[in-house]
Formats: sequence, structure tokens, C-alpha cells
Amino acid sequence: MRSLLERLFLPAFANQWLDVRHDSAVILVGAERIAFTTDSYVVSPLFFPGGDIGKLAVLGTVNDLAMAGARPLYLSAGFILEEGLPLATLELIVGSMREAAATAGVELVTGDTKVVDRGKGDAVFINTAGIGAAADVEISPRRVQPGDAIILSGDVGRHGIAIMSVRKGLNFETALESDCASLWQSVSALLQNGVDVHCMRDLTRGGLASALNEIAFDAGVAIAIDESAVPVSEPVAAACELLGLDPLYVANEGRFVAFVTASHAKRALDVLSGCAVSAQSRVIGTVGARGEAIVEARGALGNSRILDLLSGEQLPRIC
Repeated sequence: MRSLLERLFLPAFANQWLDVRHDSAVILVGAERIAFTTDSYVVSPLFFPGGDIGKLAVLGTVNDLAMAGARPLYLSAGFILEEGLPLATLELIVGSMREAAATAGVELVTGDTKVVDRGKGDAVFINTAGIGAAADVEISPRRVQPGDAIILSGDVGRHGIAIMSVRKGLNFETALESDCASLWQSVSALLQNGVDVHCMRDLTRGGLASALNEIAFDAGVAIAIDESAVPVSEPVAAACELLGLDPLYVANEGRFVAFVTASHAKRALDVLSGCAVSAQSRVIGTVGARGEAIVEARGALGNSRILDLLSGEQLPRIC
């Protein structure tokens, strides 16, 4: 996907906002800084432990706004519906979207529906776009600095494995649900408490490893993390071992990394500990020198490995 963006879309539509390469574009409307983002959701199955495609569509877009330091305000929704979709299924999805929007403090103010012939879709696809009020300070990959501390907001891999558990019929001794949640409360707390946040990224498709690689490439820096500091729950670790997956690449929908000035790392952890969705935050690494964009994961025994971008989908259709 990154290769496709760089070969086709970015050259075709090149402008100062796309060049930032972040989850949301921050544009000026008069004197106001407005964040604008869009995303499409094609997850299968439509319903999974801890969420569904509707909840995902709302909170995924809310989180993309939050990663630019923007308070989410308004959403649009476009529905691509396959002929024969039960109305009861659509009602459940719409109800879930309504609840998620209320929880996140946003309003859905416009939308569109299209119906495709039976067999030409997969029940329902949803596109959402969002706008938000952006912070006065830029938060993007180009502000990442050597020496920055890298903070992870919680355990990784639960969303992808929750979906795989439905597909593969996996059962766990303890309930495993998607971590799908709004990240704005945590981001707002960081900004209100004066933490010098340089960049944030939610850990969706491709998980932690892919997010770190994207930022390393776009910022032109090396990144080193302590792999033993990355929390992975026992059910996720067991499922990944069974399925031959690396939890660092498994998708999340309620986790993010924040790059902050090293001297602000303790303050950031104190702030995040007061937010339910990020209560288990921890420092997992640091930003190295500018130059070669590389991500290295160091083990507890002194071993290390390079975390590269995936060449294909590890988990198809998880968002």
C-alpha cells in the first residue's frame, strides 16, 4: 500500500498538506486550524467480540483526527450496501454507530447510500470522513526529533486476534475482545497538561511495527524499541503462536504511540495513567539519529531484530 501511494496517489495529487503524510490533514479555514480525514471500512466479519463495522467506522475516524491533536467534531458516513442485506443487520450497525458517536462526542451530519447488485459487494462497506478543531501546535512525523521518547498506550494485538478468533473458531480461557475505543480523551489530557507531543499514530493495519516504520521513513530517523517492554496478553500471544503471527504486526483499534520530548516522558505517563484506555502506558523506546530509516527491536537477552514493513497483508480485512 505504501508503494502504491508513493508511485501513484501522492505524485498525482501532490500538495503541501499531503506532503505531511499524517493520519489527518490540518488545513486553514480562515484563521481556524481544521483537521480533515477519511477512511473506509471493509472488515469481515461485520460483528466481532468487542465491536462491529459501525463502531469501527466511527471510532477509527475519530482516532485519526485525535492523532493530529484535533478535537473530533463532525462525521459523514457513506454506505455501500449489497442487495439482500437484511434490514435488521443494518439497523444493528447504525445503532452501534449512534452509540459510538455519542461516546466520542461527535455528530454525524451528512451521508450517502448506494446499493450494489447481489454478489458485487460483501454485505456492507462504510466510508466515514471527519473534521475536528486542531491544536495550535503541529503534531506530525516531521516534528519527530532524535532523543524523543516513544510511549505505547497499552497491550497490542487484541483487535486483529479478536477478529481471527471468529474466523477460525478459536476459544480462549479468558474473554478476548477488540480494543476498539476512542483515543481522544487520552490525547486531550496530554495536550491540556502541556506535554510536548511531537507525533502520534494509532496502531491499526500493520500494528505497532508498521506504524513505527511509517514514522521512521517519513521523519528520516532510526527507531529502537525494547521488545520486552511491549505488553502482549497471554491469549494474544498464544493465538499468534498458533497462527504463526507476530503480535507486533497485528492490528489494534484502541492503541497509539506518542513521540514526546524525553524530559516530558514521565509527565506523559502520569497523565495517560488517569485515562482508562491508556492506563497501562509505558515507554518502549527512543528515536535515534537522522539518516537511515530503520526500526530495531531489542530483546531482553541483548539480541535484536529489524522490524520491516510487511510485504503483504498479515491479517486480511481487519478494518
